[in-house]
Amino acid sequence: MNVPSAVVGIVQKLNRAGYEAYPVGGCVRDLLRGEQPHDWDITTSATPEEILAVFSDEKTIPTGLKHGTVTVMKNGVPFEVTSYRVDGDYTDGRHPDSVRFTRSLKEDLARRDFTVNAMAMDIENGVVDPFFGLRDLESKTLRCVGNPDDRFEEDALRILRALRFSSVLGFAIEPKTAASIHRNAHRLSLVSAERITEEFTKLLCGSYVANVCREFVDVLEFLIPEISPLIGFSQHSPYHDRDIFEHTLASVAAAKPQSVLRWTMLLHDIGKAECFTLDENGVGHFYGHATHSVRLSTDVLSRFKLSNKDVERILLLVKIHDLPLPPDEVLLTKRLRKFGKDVLLQLLDVQDADCLAQSPEWTKKRLAEHQQVREMLEKLALDVCYRLSDLAVDGRDLQAAGFPAGPALGKALDELLEAVIEKRVANEKTALLAYIKNKPN
Repeated sequence: MNVPSAVVGIVQKLNRAGYEAYPVGGCVRDLLRGEQPHDWDITTSATPEEILAVFSDEKTIPTGLKHGTVTVMKNGVPFEVTSYRVDGDYTDGRHPDSVRFTRSLKEDLARRDFTVNAMAMDIENGVVDPFFGLRDLESKTLRCVGNPDDRFEEDALRILRALRFSSVLGFAIEPKTAASIHRNAHRLSLVSAERITEEFTKLLCGSYVANVCREFVDVLEFLIPEISPLIGFSQHSPYHDRDIFEHTLASVAAAKPQSVLRWTMLLHDIGKAECFTLDENGVGHFYGHATHSVRLSTDVLSRFKLSNKDVERILLLVKIHDLPLPPDEVLLTKRLRKFGKDVLLQLLDVQDADCLAQSPEWTKKRLAEHQQVREMLEKLALDVCYRLSDLAVDGRDLQAAGFPAGPALGKALDELLEAVIEKRVANEKTALLAYIKNKPN
């Protein structure tokens, strides 16, 4: 893992001009973890005007001079160079009202959120680490710099950033920071829906999402109060060895780390508590729970800022998450016609995750059947006629055979497609025309 030559060049150019400069924050954290950073931020003792002067012979963008940031372009790649600064008050709970530039690196690092993000890298001499971030990195501990209440009062989004880091990196949140998160969860009301959605979706896609949501269930309930009735709700079912909430967490963790799938699993059973019944044998049932889940999921997703495309797909998958997909060629072809291959393959991923969060004795057989269905779908999508465009006849052929234009023409094509899918007629032009001509009205 290396520091890119462009970053080294920026640092050295500032050093030659008499200023300190270091890669800082997340890029240092990732480099020390053995991962190549995607973005590189550089902090410097130079003021914004001094940065612009140093790079006057190169392309720069005055990204945020008020807050000390200048973007330096290197071969078309942007690098943010920010002056050491001390933040003023955060009256909106998100952004500093003002900043004061300083020549002290330690003062700049002291304003950052977590110790693992408050390290700078001296390219010649190693890590500058006044708040013991390297120690916390090695022990996989997430700890606020200074007083955690101050950090979360300054910027409430840091609450979700902490949970996201814990979920994605597997870091334990140290007790004082964790206690402050619980105390300050309500401050998330100060954060825009867009930023909450961005951080929460990353949290959902983390490998340790179940542990984080369980430990910080109060934060989850603040964002999605519809979750609350699921907690501790026994399913009274031989298929389930967990309550609804624990089943939900297990299914989220079992799903592929893709945002649509993780959101679907979080919401797929959110309506179950509304429609619980217990039969005379003491077995629980949740008839119609998918409909209830779609209604509640619609309310939840309206508060978040996912794309319309993702919301539409999530709601569809919640609606059909229990749709039977047996290894039956005719039925699967009908499903292909209605939903398309992409939706059905994604639905199988949903059903895999749902299955993995159920009682183990039911799992192996169902997962094997899902894989069989996947293979059938891939083959059917290539080989069988399941779309009108796959038919050996079209509207012009029917008109040439004497069918009048209009709604009846579309209905006839639909009937032909249904007949081909059910293997009542071959997908051949002569056979199809003969079939539809001889079909009783």
